[in-house]
Amino acid sequence: MKHLAPVLLSALFLLGAAFPAAGKDTLLPAPSTVSPELGAMMAQGLPEGWQTPPQTRAEWKAWIDAMTRMQLKDLPALREKLGVTMKSSVMGGVPVFIMESKNMVEDGRVLLNLHGGGYVLGPGEAGTQEAVLMAGFGGFRVIFADYRMAPDFPYPAAIDDAMAVYRELLSTTPAESIGVFGTSTGGAMTLILALRARDEGLPLPGALAAGTPWAEMRKIGDSYVTNEKVDNVLVSYDGWLAGAAKLYAGGHEMADPYLSPVNGDVKGFPPTLLTSGTRDLFLSNTVRMHLKLRQAGVPADLIVFEGMSHAQYHMDEDMPEGRFHFEELGRFFRKHLRQNPAGNNLP
Repeated sequence: MKHLAPVLLSALFLLGAAFPAAGKDTLLPAPSTVSPELGAMMAQGLPEGWQTPPQTRAEWKAWIDAMTRMQLKDLPALREKLGVTMKSSVMGGVPVFIMESKNMVEDGRVLLNLHGGGYVLGPGEAGTQEAVLMAGFGGFRVIFADYRMAPDFPYPAAIDDAMAVYRELLSTTPAESIGVFGTSTGGAMTLILALRARDEGLPLPGALAAGTPWAEMRKIGDSYVTNEKVDNVLVSYDGWLAGAAKLYAGGHEMADPYLSPVNGDVKGFPPTLLTSGTRDLFLSNTVRMHLKLRQAGVPADLIVFEGMSHAQYHMDEDMPEGRFHFEELGRFFRKHLRQNPAGNNLP
């Protein structure tokens, strides 16, 4: 079995290699109620170096470049294993990758993927792991938006690019046939895209899936405290997350719903599926967002995986919890997105 190097977990290990560490903490034991694959992830402990994130612009750039090289290594093998093809294109002036699976059913429904990585990690092909898994396990055509990121491009560059891709997609595909999904930062951007679309008078996507969304950019919420040093991916808000938040916000108020969508008005949102884990640093972000949607009358579902830290459902393509996650997303989107017999005239 092969564990792919996920963006966030690998990032922390790279911090350990690039910056002096103060030592490795010991996590709680893995429960017997999780798969052996997830149990092995849980047993890895906290990566060294999480306490010493990049400080200078040069350090951030070096870390991001190292992460990019690391991520690119495993992706061709993953695509081959899952029978996924990838082609590059441009939509709305934004680079995109279009993923298709050999098991894809051509019914005109399409998914837009907004990747995670704290608005700093996963440029280009390096950020496509989640899109590949969704195409492979879910059987959908997936468009990956290679949006601009910090430190070179702070707010609102990322969401502006996501909106540009969405607008062009609307020119070829009815909104009710479009689903939007992402994890972590991508989960937040999925929700922010719906806020922006409504505020700009655009039709909203037919359905949303926000995996463990960074719905509150500030250090507000119970699990930022209770799951600190329990989550062995993000570990602590006060690691690299705080720095990434400042880089992307660029002095903009982090409470703004276009940065922290849990503070937005979500009335009229389409059906939404949220995912987290009991050890996830973003568990409170996820459950607060779920409750907000339900209070607004939005049909919102919540999956919370036993023992899982942040976003571990897309860190091993062989892990039962991960396969279930992407298959469940596929069922969710097939239920809520309308087929489009006219097809998609994608670039």
